[in-house]
Amino acid sequence: MKMKRNPKSKPLNPRPVSLFNKNLYVRTLSGIVLLGAVLGAVLWSPYSMLALALLLAAGSMTEFFRIARLSGARPLGGYALAVGCALVALVFAVAAGLATPKLLSVLLPLVFLPFVVELYRKGTAPAADIAWTLCGIVYAALPFALLAALAVRPAADGIAYSPLTVLGVIFIVWANDVGAYLSGSTWGRHKLFERISPKKSWEGFFGGVLCAVGVALLMALWQDAPFGLWAGAGAVIAVGGVLGDLVESMFKRSVGLKDSGTSIPGHGGFLDRFDALILAMPFVYAYFAIFTL
Repeated sequence: MKMKRNPKSKPLNPRPVSLFNKNLYVRTLSGIVLLGAVLGAVLWSPYSMLALALLLAAGSMTEFFRIARLSGARPLGGYALAVGCALVALVFAVAAGLATPKLLSVLLPLVFLPFVVELYRKGTAPAADIAWTLCGIVYAALPFALLAALAVRPAADGIAYSPLTVLGVIFIVWANDVGAYLSGSTWGRHKLFERISPKKSWEGFFGGVLCAVGVALLMALWQDAPFGLWAGAGAVIAVGGVLGDLVESMFKRSVGLKDSGTSIPGHGGFLDRFDALILAMPFVYAYFAIFTL
């Protein structure tokens, strides 16, 4: 005779409960590795900072041109990748006093060469192909050139390097992301830009700005720098970072992509992880250039 099991009784061999969701584990581990790599590259030397900027520019451009091809365009991806990396290296060299500013003039004909190349490619949409090619250089390479040049200056005995300036910008971008996520998930009610990013809210936006400015003030204290200067930089980076996230989402949604790539496990691609920094960088570079003259 079979014995009936009490429905309230616990199973004899309960399934073990995992302490970590697999995706969360991968995301956390890769995030730690990414943080260590970025910190190491920035702190080691100006040349390791340059290597990091070149890697980020190359990865971002590769993913950007993937989006371009999915849209039906035919950008000169390899050519733009070479020009973009040359731009990063040259801007760094000029800012560090290793090269004359006249050397940047070499890039002018290279930027306009795609117009000539399209004469011979016989494409059906040459203007779109040229636009995607040039946009890849401006959007995915120029910001990292500015990042590499932000903290270097000519010096009598070599290069004067201020890694804390670069770290300050990166930390503020990350603080903005974390603050926006926490405040948005807790209090988010009013949509910020529903057509592009349904989960973003105004509450998250202002929470991110507050966190960004707070970290900026800590960076000012750490460097014994003017609080007003860094508070303003925090606000500029926060606004630019949110717009950068929206712009990258716009590109991905236009071709039906969830992630721009798979280079960073658990985080997606380079554009997914550094989209905020990409658009914030030109604005904060201009901000520091204007207010530290």
